[in-house]
Amino acid sequence: MVKIPPSRLGDPVREVFKSVLKDRYEGMVMEGIGYIILLVDYSFDPVGQISPGDGHSYHRVRAKVLTYCPEVNEVVEGRVVEVEEFGVFVRLVTTDALMHVSQITDDYMDYNSSQGILIGRQTKRIVQKNDWIRARIAAVSIGKGAMTDKIGLTARQPFLGKPEWIEEDIKKLAGERPKQEAKA
Repeated sequence: MVKIPPSRLGDPVREVFKSVLKDRYEGMVMEGIGYIILLVDYSFDPVGQISPGDGHSYHRVRAKVLTYCPEVNEVVEGRVVEVEEFGVFVRLVTTDALMHVSQITDDYMDYNSSQGILIGRQTKRIVQKNDWIRARIAAVSIGKGAMTDKIGLTARQPFLGKPEWIEEDIKKLAGERPKQEAKA
């Protein structure tokens, strides 16, 4: 049921429902559904119900929405939006996921607060704000209540991390392949 406020009852019906549905659902997180990104389509009962002493009207609504529900082991790409001593936050569709400093590479990462970067001690690999990064979702806890939405990422596998790291992994793999002997 969707509640329409009395102040909106004189407005064009379709626009009222669209506005109320968008305000209520877009950006919401629901367990089992995930993040509601966009209201795609909807239908509604224009008659609705009213209750004595309540100026609102209540209507049955069916809505189609675009959602994103992250899953453990899913490989994702996103932009680094924040770098901290303990790790980086990566923007995934509509939310930020944490990649702990221990999950960025196999190398120990040092935090340079003056530059706002993490840098590998041996590899000298750098992670900074606005970098694109590919990672695997290691943990998900969403839709269970306020302030509990958490997504944990890891890039400690071949072919994950920044694009240039992935290219390095590919080159290493190509160099390790045994050369095929020519047939006579």
